[in-house]
Amino acid sequence: MDMTGVQWRKSTKSGSNGGACVEVADDLPGVVLVRDTKDRDNGMLTFTPSAWRAFVAEVSGRS
Repeated sequence: MDMTGVQWRKSTKSGSNGGACVEVADDLPGVVLVRDTKDRDNGMLTFTPSAWRAFVAEVSGRS
């Protein structure tokens, strides 16, 4: 996967105390990437955009 130009952003639900934080990159065509802010080099999860929307809706109670 070409990671050139990927733009990571910290989740709006992540705390500011350095605890459980995730970063999301949703600027690539056809894929959403998620990684642990504290362990950026330990891989990432890959979602299709529709799977990511369904996940976010489920965990936020908007399903």
